[in-house]
Amino acid sequence: MLFNSYSFIFLYLPIVFIGMFWLGRHSHRLAALWLGVGSLTFYAVWDARFVLLLLASVVFNYGAGYWISVNRGSDKIGRSYHSLVAAISANLILLGYFKYSNFFVLSINQIFESQFQGASLILPLGISFFTFTQIAFLVDAYRGIAREYNFTSYLLFVTYFPHLIAGPVLHHKQMMPQFSDPKTYLINTENVSAGLAIFVLGLSKKVLIADRLAGYASPVFKAASHGAELMFAEAWIGALAYTLQLYFDFSGYSDMAIGLSLLFNVRMPLNFDSPYKATNIIDFWRRWHMTLSAFLRDYLYFTLGGNRKGKARRYVNLMATMLLGGLWHGAGWTFVVWGGLHGVYLMINHGWRSFKARMGLGEGGGLARLGSAALTFFAVVIAWVFFRADSFKSAWVILSGMAGFNGLSLPPFTHARLGPLVEGLPALKITFGGMAPITGVGAISAIIAITFGLAVVWLLPNVRQMLVAHKPTWDDIAGKTSAEPISIGYMSQMLSWRPDSRLWRIVLGILFGLSLARLHNASEFLYFQF
Repeated sequence: MLFNSYSFIFLYLPIVFIGMFWLGRHSHRLAALWLGVGSLTFYAVWDARFVLLLLASVVFNYGAGYWISVNRGSDKIGRSYHSLVAAISANLILLGYFKYSNFFVLSINQIFESQFQGASLILPLGISFFTFTQIAFLVDAYRGIAREYNFTSYLLFVTYFPHLIAGPVLHHKQMMPQFSDPKTYLINTENVSAGLAIFVLGLSKKVLIADRLAGYASPVFKAASHGAELMFAEAWIGALAYTLQLYFDFSGYSDMAIGLSLLFNVRMPLNFDSPYKATNIIDFWRRWHMTLSAFLRDYLYFTLGGNRKGKARRYVNLMATMLLGGLWHGAGWTFVVWGGLHGVYLMINHGWRSFKARMGLGEGGGLARLGSAALTFFAVVIAWVFFRADSFKSAWVILSGMAGFNGLSLPPFTHARLGPLVEGLPALKITFGGMAPITGVGAISAIIAITFGLAVVWLLPNVRQMLVAHKPTWDDIAGKTSAEPISIGYMSQMLSWRPDSRLWRIVLGILFGLSLARLHNASEFLYFQF
């Protein structure tokens, strides 16, 4: 079931919402169970066959976590530690079987020219997220941070429908106190109003912006996969359109998840914080898929030694973490290269910081920050090409076009205006077939859409900042600030959401109506496939 579907908005959500708060008047445990069963139903709509797999994973990890917690205090023979290792291994084996077995078979066949047959597997939706959430729970149970003996609460913690399909990765300490709070099971009109506003803003990002940008990105990458020699403008149109499509798709989903959860008085952790405003790659990863970044840092990078064993080991750990993070996103070598590129970026960033510290260099002024932000954005766009391309060959087609190796095609009306200069242009691979002659993408409309997207990304506050006074995320109630200081200027004040604002009601009503009109072409969120 999609958040951006009629059945979810007008059938599933009202039933689950009304049922939870009606039961909450009589029994908090029954209300939590209702929400847990509703979450399983939400998952079953995709493919009922994998509900048993999800339940088996929940039961196994609940039992393993209980065992680890009970034996932790008086563990003299390493029983708790060995149980932790065994449980984590079981989770990774399950994830590896479904997500990576065919990838490894294909890789072996390519390297050794063998003919091994892969299994006919369907990737269970959200398996990466519910697996990582439970691995974090197991580690926290071993550390004494998580102690959960209520199976209903644990079931809800893992299967909670706003996060189940595409994140964020949840932690026990974030969610359990909220699920056990009696106030959670009483309707809070302020939370309902704020939650609906956030949901509509997220829905409009997905339906009105991301899906439109997909119409410009997909033809370019499809042409690249067929070996077409893309020219400069259309290669950049494809790369930038996908860069923004992924941004608004993921940002829209994250907002919708936060808004839906707030309807139920539960605050989700912030997972997306204007990453394209980052002034360096370290800052980017503090803003993009924040819960996954924190998971990889806390449970992989630090476990490998972090920066405690010297600079050389630190860089090795950074690269290993990013390579595995790339592989987590998809079972393909292009994802590994994407992760490797970001590993290189992070190594350069840390090295530059060390160099500046030794030389006593400051951060520079506004112009330096602008240049840093532009360079960071450029590096991110280049890496996204590998993330989106279906092969290295396709990625090279896009990158070579972006570099101008295949020439530039100008609009036909410019031919007469260039006069005698036209004669020398063919030698420079400059023609006059239009800005997107190979893919057929409407170049002018694409440029307008991309310019609009960049303006929204760079000039406007994000949804969390618009509603910061209402504390919409777990980070707000935990006292964590945004990566970007929240502006108090005129634009921020004008865009701050207020439940009594007539203008906001009109704007949200228009956005909701426009979004509903396009739901018949509903598309999946990009992060569903990861």
